Amino acid sequence: MNFERQGASVKKAREPCFLPVKDAFLAQTKLVAIIDDDKLVQTSMLSLVRSLGLQAKGFSSAEEFLKVRADHKFDCVISDVQMPGVTGLQLQRLLAEEGEAPPMIMMTAFPSDQVRDQAFGAGAVCFIEKPVNGDKLEECLEEVLGKLA
Repeated sequence: MNFERQGASVKKAREPCFLPVKDAFLAQTKLVAIIDDDKLVQTSMLSLVRSLGLQAKGFSSAEEFLKVRADHKFDCVISDVQMPGVTGLQLQRLLAEEGEAPPMIMMTAFPSDQVRDQAFGAGAVCFIEKPVNGDKLEECLEEVLGKLA
């Protein structure tokens, strides 16, 4: 560190910065897609995921996600199982068939062994119940993305 003397006080000289801190941070941040037709759930999940230091983008349907997925590199997808139109399980199968499936975390307010088995059988990394437990979600994200903190 360089210091300059100015009168009786010592002042630290500014050092050049070549990459803005914000850009350096964002370059290392993972992007998570959150798909849920319930806007309140989607908003709370976005807030929770962002509080863990991750970027998050919300979608109200699987169809909405499918329209823009090529424009983003999603490191993880969190999807509701039961949605109008394309369900979370159908989305999971579609992405797997295309060979472009990022790790998926499936969530539902109506858990059953059958749905859980279908999700894991199609390659889901985690299966969580609504209301979502923040600690459980963090565990799942760390399993997919590595240590978050």
